[in-house]
Amino acid sequence: MDLPRAAWRTSTRSGSSGNCVEVATPLQVVMVRDSKDRQGSVLSFTAGQWAGFIEGIKAGTFEA
Repeated sequence: MDLPRAAWRTSTRSGSSGNCVEVATPLQVVMVRDSKDRQGSVLSFTAGQWAGFIEGIKAGTFEA
């Protein structure tokens, strides 16, 4: 996968602090990286896994 050419984006709700993650979605894969360490590790998920994660966030599943 060509990571340098991936179109990375941050959430519009991230603010300007720089403490956020970036997401890219090339070819049915969702990639996530730390915006403060763009050369660091990248996590990848299937589109279905990512959709489940987003649904969990909306449902409050991960709230303490």
